[in-house]
Amino acid sequence: MSDTPRRRSRVVVVTRPTPLEQLVARYGTYAQAKFILASTGERIDWYEATHERLEHGLGRALQGIPQDRPYTRVERADLDRFLFAPDDLVLVVGQDGLVANVAKYLAGQLAVGVNPDPSRYDGVLCRHAPEQVAALTADAIEGDARWRIEARVLAEAVCDDGQRLLALNDLFIGHISHQSARYRLRAGDHEERHSSSGVIVSTGTGATGWTRSIVRQRGLEIALPAVDEPRLAWFVREPWPSVATGASLDVGNVDAATPLSIASEMSEGGVIFADGIETDRIDFVSGRRVQLRIAERRLNLVVPAA
Repeated sequence: MSDTPRRRSRVVVVTRPTPLEQLVARYGTYAQAKFILASTGERIDWYEATHERLEHGLGRALQGIPQDRPYTRVERADLDRFLFAPDDLVLVVGQDGLVANVAKYLAGQLAVGVNPDPSRYDGVLCRHAPEQVAALTADAIEGDARWRIEARVLAEAVCDDGQRLLALNDLFIGHISHQSARYRLRAGDHEERHSSSGVIVSTGTGATGWTRSIVRQRGLEIALPAVDEPRLAWFVREPWPSVATGASLDVGNVDAATPLSIASEMSEGGVIFADGIETDRIDFVSGRRVQLRIAERRLNLVVPAA
């Protein structure tokens, strides 16, 4: 038997600045941030209390990582420059949206969402308490009856110039200002020219967010995809019927047999962005076409078995 110690895979802890940290970064110093808030009749107390709860939750999560297991921290803003190893265990400590921010940078690694403040965050994707980190990082997760792995479907936008964008929740195709977007939408064998507030393409994960709001507002009775179902749902926001544009193709599904493509007719301002991050976008102007499809990649999200 070899005496060589077993290598422990790295734990990568992903976080984002607290509201207080964002406030101080915006105004330069704590004193200036407090002054600015006071000048508008606000107090900094809420920011301080929230910061304390989040930092306390993060601290408890970090304490649970075994001392013999290497770990590193990465901020959301640095994800596009961070190199994940194939066997990393990724702990996402924060709000549910942070899981979506991380998802497109992973390629099979296990991701664990940790909710540091249940009074602030719903915990739809971050379903573990900080106290559970010790058990999650002590041994192998796969095969442990306490956890299961959801292979969550991602959506993918593939432009004809080769640019790609992944989304865990949803993709937006439209005008950067959310004013009228002009394009030709082709679903299966049917095509229609549109003027609308844009198109939303949603995964099963996204069905609990923006998509849920659209379905409720419009009173739609449609079956939305499950989180691990290879199907996407799409919706046209406020299609405008006119002599040049139609509104009959306004909702549908994307699966292996039903493709969806959109050709831009916007001379400027057309964009595609994912999961609400407008700064990470593809310019989508006249002459460009995009295919919306189910990505080959999945997010392996660890959730409680029960």
